[in-house]
Amino acid sequence: MRRIYPDIQDNPDIVQAYAYPEGRPWLRLNMVSSADGAAWLDGRSGGLSSKGDKRIFQTLRGLADVIVAGAATVRKEKYGPVPPREWWAEIRRGRPEVPPIAVITRSLDLDLDGELFTSAPSRTIVITCEAAPHERRKTAAERSDLIVAGEQGVDLRRAVAALHDRGLTRVLCEGGPRINAQLSADGLVDELCLTISPLLVGGGAARIQNGEPAQTALELSQVLEEEGVLFCKYTREQSHDRPDAEPDSGA
Repeated sequence: MRRIYPDIQDNPDIVQAYAYPEGRPWLRLNMVSSADGAAWLDGRSGGLSSKGDKRIFQTLRGLADVIVAGAATVRKEKYGPVPPREWWAEIRRGRPEVPPIAVITRSLDLDLDGELFTSAPSRTIVITCEAAPHERRKTAAERSDLIVAGEQGVDLRRAVAALHDRGLTRVLCEGGPRINAQLSADGLVDELCLTISPLLVGGGAARIQNGEPAQTALELSQVLEEEGVLFCKYTREQSHDRPDAEPDSGA
């Protein structure tokens, strides 16, 4: 792997390249797409991935305090517990050996008997809303750390604020496209880590954001390359202040 922007460097330190900024909460999206913008191949993102993408994926997970994903992504990608990794020991010093996964779901259509809820080293978090089915909420509260954020749908500003209240300020979101779009529309995205695979896919695959229209100005801060795959890091333009995570009382 080599860095080709903002300078040229062979074998860059991947942990340093993706280190979180100090002294403030930070929410990053991590996604992979084809060269023509498809967020998946044959229904899953794995077909767009590469060895380099997998290394960066694991690095981003190791650096994060919490991994956020929508329920559809959890089901489609068959999420299980995050396994401990020996090489994370240094970058996770002073924190649990693995980050918890936080699942965003309005319907609570999750396998609450699955390993993600019975065998996770760090207790899984479920983020839902008041309108979620009562009995499912009760079961979810028994088998996870339950956050209720919002009335008829999940209020992501309140959800992110609740994660911060738990000390989980380095937030890694792995999608899917609808969650990404909502985070962007709410002004919560600080960074986008985007792997661009050298494939043309076409068809009906969603883009990495698919939902509410949103415009977030980004600055290209880094590009790595390996075997024709580009690993781009974009950060929110500094001239655009991030809104408070907690909405005001009139919201």
